[in-house]
Amino acid sequence: MVEKTEQKQKLGMNRRNFLKAGMAATAMGVIGAIKAPAKLANAAVPSSVNYLAPAKGQWSKLHPEHNYGGASVTFAENNDQWLGTSKLVGTVKNTNEADMGFNLARRGLISDRAHRGVYNFVPKHPQGGAISATLGFVGTEDAVDGKPAPEKLPIPDPEQMSQHIRDLAYFLRADEVGIGKMPSYAYYSHKVYPTKDLAYQPVEECVYPVTQRYPYVIVVMVDQHLETMLGSTGYDGVSASQSMRSYHATGNIAVIIAKYIRSLGYNARAHHARNYMAVMPPLILAAGLGELTRTGDCAAHPRLGFRLKVAAVTTDLPLLPNKPIDFGMLDFCRVCGKCADECPSKAITPDKDPIEYNGYLRWNSDMKKCTEFRVSNEEGSSCGRCMKVCPWNSKEDSWFHEAGLWIGSRGEANAKLLKSIDDMFGYGTEQIEKYKWWLEWPELYKIPASIPPAPAPKASPAH
Repeated sequence: MVEKTEQKQKLGMNRRNFLKAGMAATAMGVIGAIKAPAKLANAAVPSSVNYLAPAKGQWSKLHPEHNYGGASVTFAENNDQWLGTSKLVGTVKNTNEADMGFNLARRGLISDRAHRGVYNFVPKHPQGGAISATLGFVGTEDAVDGKPAPEKLPIPDPEQMSQHIRDLAYFLRADEVGIGKMPSYAYYSHKVYPTKDLAYQPVEECVYPVTQRYPYVIVVMVDQHLETMLGSTGYDGVSASQSMRSYHATGNIAVIIAKYIRSLGYNARAHHARNYMAVMPPLILAAGLGELTRTGDCAAHPRLGFRLKVAAVTTDLPLLPNKPIDFGMLDFCRVCGKCADECPSKAITPDKDPIEYNGYLRWNSDMKKCTEFRVSNEEGSSCGRCMKVCPWNSKEDSWFHEAGLWIGSRGEANAKLLKSIDDMFGYGTEQIEKYKWWLEWPELYKIPASIPPAPAPKASPAH
């Protein structure tokens, strides 16, 4: 195992020297066989900014064109048969939050190991625990929701307001942002009370029905940090920290945007990792930020792959939704399968095609296997191995890799070419030691012998 790892690391070093020498395209025989994108999407921001409305059709003023990272992107429609490129084949039922992976583990419905591990799988690495704890500050109901101002300010142009909201998200340091029509089935059917614990109380006492239905959703996206991923195994001590970093950032952005919209007189609720009322993957699709992947319900972005986390704001502020996108992810996942090969829990299916699940087509990943490994991993904190090895997001930024994404997004034959190039150079399967900056605490990674005792009821405040 050690010898194999050393070989991969040497391969990675040789590969990067090779690329730096500018010879990779020649050696792979692709010069003249491909044409690089005529115009990269990350257009330069003007050196001076005036405060007129952005030009019609601009993504925003701060980012006039959406950065797709070289991928070939077309637009899709939302209708009764499709959500972007995801086929709807029946009635999509709203999901009970109590039936999500980590909550099933808390309820003891996955395994004894998962039941014991779910309570400390993030905080067992002190760094991830510190980030997670601070996210709780913006998870209260008062933070995510509230009454709008009594007077609605006029919104004469929903397109201008949409561009403005995107600029606000970028100003607040989102990496990407999109606006979509809110799918009604993306709301939870029932939400878990933040103050109740499914491990100690019957599920019926811990949930309440979700009745909110707003027409629009704003989705903000933050990268989990490329260099950290390149230095990680994907399931060592920093894995949960990567998630918490982006959950924390998107949570803060969503709470601020929701508060801002309410101050304009419109309803708005933030949804983030400490207080969701909706499921995020269909919102990523609806907002034109990604497609579903082989990993089941995980969605990938054309530039970031699924090296990302998102939060959302549902609202009745008049907005102009984006169209969903198609950048060939389904074709690519059909021929790749690298995440299934490398998954330490074997939760990702090697099947070629998606199957029906809850009224739509998806690859049949096993949420329980994935959850069990993530909460009981004793080699680190949680897991992001599928993110680590995905050819879509396992490389440093360069023109060469943008050209690779352009190839991979253009049908199954081209996807096979990108996958073969990826395998040849060993992308995603090595650790690049120069990027490893965090400390490991292996003595803290063992799962507890039992679940914590039920917390004592809080005493009523004295009067």
